[in-house]
Amino acid sequence: MKSLSGIFICLLLVTQAVSGQNPNRPDPQPAPETHECFKLGIAGYTFANFDLDKTLETLQRTDVHYLCIKNFHLPLTSTVEQIEAFHAKLKSADVIGYAVGPLYMKTEEEVDQVFEYAKKVGVNTIVGIPTYDLLPYVSKKVAEYDLKYAIHLHGPDIDKFPDADDVWENVKDLDPRMGMCLDIGHDRRNGKDPVLDLKKYHSRVFDIHLKDVTGASKQGYSVEVGRGILDIPAFVKMLREVNYTGVVSLEHERNMDNPFMGIAESIGYFRGVIAATL
Repeated sequence: MKSLSGIFICLLLVTQAVSGQNPNRPDPQPAPETHECFKLGIAGYTFANFDLDKTLETLQRTDVHYLCIKNFHLPLTSTVEQIEAFHAKLKSADVIGYAVGPLYMKTEEEVDQVFEYAKKVGVNTIVGIPTYDLLPYVSKKVAEYDLKYAIHLHGPDIDKFPDADDVWENVKDLDPRMGMCLDIGHDRRNGKDPVLDLKKYHSRVFDIHLKDVTGASKQGYSVEVGRGILDIPAFVKMLREVNYTGVVSLEHERNMDNPFMGIAESIGYFRGVIAATL
């Protein structure tokens, strides 16, 4: 009962922060102090239908401080001045842009462009979706730029990198900075267990997309974290077991024209699980 009440309280407080309720308390409510090594963020794709101002407002209301930068908020062709202005806006909201992507790459020229972009933006991780034949070239660029490259796995929806096993098999003999963005929802939709995959491949997990889904098949779809079939408490415990120190970014893909209550519910649930599983 104690565990459930902790989850409920965190969920309620974050939801109130997003909706503007509870005016007699600080807005947003602070997350429980857990001294976790991993950080909570939001993947920029969550805000595909919204500008940067609305994105940062949402992060502030939910007390989230890490954002994976999508190119619809900061285009690949951005100038140095535009990038500086972008970072200044993030800093004013107490947000750090920790990675770029996901970004598709089909040619060596596109790989070159993305690596130059990441260097100019000043991040150390690219979340990418290359073609299989480009992997040796990407590995060479990783060594040249000293960046981590996290391949985003996509479940059964597209014909490449469906799950963690597939990414591992394709990067294990390449530069050790070649790894994966473990999208736990897509991994589960391809019939895999994200908890076990994190344990097996944690040395190559450079980013995580947090979500929940309704089924372990292509027909499974995204729902708010805690409403689906993923064992989120077991996943949090595995994050601790493998000492994951990166960012766990919510990638909310439901009701994307009005995702805000779903974002709040998901973050509140996840924080509640963190607090309840200490």
